[in-house]
Amino acid sequence: MAVEPPDAQFEVWRNGVRQAALAHVGDFVDAHCTAQLARTGVDLAADVLVQFVSSGKCLRSTFMYLGWLCGAEPDDAALRASAGLELLHGFALLQDDVMDDSPLRRGRPAAHVQFGDWHAERGLSGSAWRFGASAAILLSDLCLVWAEQMMRESGLPPEALSRAWRRYDAMRVELAVGQFADVANDAGALPTLDEVLDVARRKSGNYTVRRPLEIGAAMAGCDHLVDVLGPYGSALGEAFQLRDDL
Repeated sequence: MAVEPPDAQFEVWRNGVRQAALAHVGDFVDAHCTAQLARTGVDLAADVLVQFVSSGKCLRSTFMYLGWLCGAEPDDAALRASAGLELLHGFALLQDDVMDDSPLRRGRPAAHVQFGDWHAERGLSGSAWRFGASAAILLSDLCLVWAEQMMRESGLPPEALSRAWRRYDAMRVELAVGQFADVANDAGALPTLDEVLDVARRKSGNYTVRRPLEIGAAMAGCDHLVDVLGPYGSALGEAFQLRDDL
């Protein structure tokens, strides 16, 4: 009887986590878009957001759930809480595309481009580009709020969530400061290697691997593992970002 190698088994497991996370975030977004975005009169907004959160790799959600599994049994509420990081990532990508004026995201027109086209097709007043950028930024703000709301409404006990908030806040600050440093580096002279590595750690390394692992482990009550997972996650996240950049 053939036995799948460990890496193949992990890939099957990871794909299952990804599909479950996308389903959780999709259900959340569908419900909240129907209840809240419909009143704006911009029918495109819900479609753009649903598109945006339906095809991610779910790396951050997976690492957060792995952190949970370091000290707790598989749990759908923990997976639902982890899926909230897809909305936080949506916040970051929506704003990043506006800052870079990127035309595409995941093979489709970027959100600000779609909103700009929506404005232009209707012959509305004002700048179509400005409308598109503003709409994308506001949609990203919603993602930032909903990411935390999804964690709070995940079904995990309050005491489990309370152990996570300090690191969750640190992750959001590091993400914003890292993006700020990236913008500043682009506007200045050629950055030093130390400056490049600092941005890689803040903007992606900690945000992609280290903090999600720590948050998941903290929620599971594994304080003794957080100090071990932190340096490992930081190094792995930095390597991931540098490989992605190169």
